[in-house]
Amino acid sequence: MNIGQAAKSSGLSAKMIRYYESIGLLPAATRTDSGYRLYGKDELHTLAFIKRSRDLGFSLEEVGKLLTLWQDRQRASADVKALACQHIAELNRKISELAGLRDTLLDLVAHCQGDDRPECPILRNLES
Repeated sequence: MNIGQAAKSSGLSAKMIRYYESIGLLPAATRTDSGYRLYGKDELHTLAFIKRSRDLGFSLEEVGKLLTLWQDRQRASADVKALACQHIAELNRKISELAGLRDTLLDLVAHCQGDDRPECPILRNLES
């Protein structure tokens, strides 16, 4: 199938497929005599793997490591688990950071009268 069909089938844009190919996550596609990319079942399987990994929030670097582990049938599952655990720790850090931001904004909103007066603790906090 061509790149448009692969994009539709994988749920990725053609631009993302070309990008993943350019950075080495996806092997260079076979091309027709006229230069059009062709994708088969194996490439679609790899694209689905990449998409699912990205949907879970893995960075491109982590996706590359996961792809390497996935393709290595002799790998230890402990290596995969370690990478996933590192990702969980990073997600937890981000969640904690976002919860702190939310709590700060909730406090600022609670102290804002939200009336016609120009005094606003939210803006006062932002300027300090």
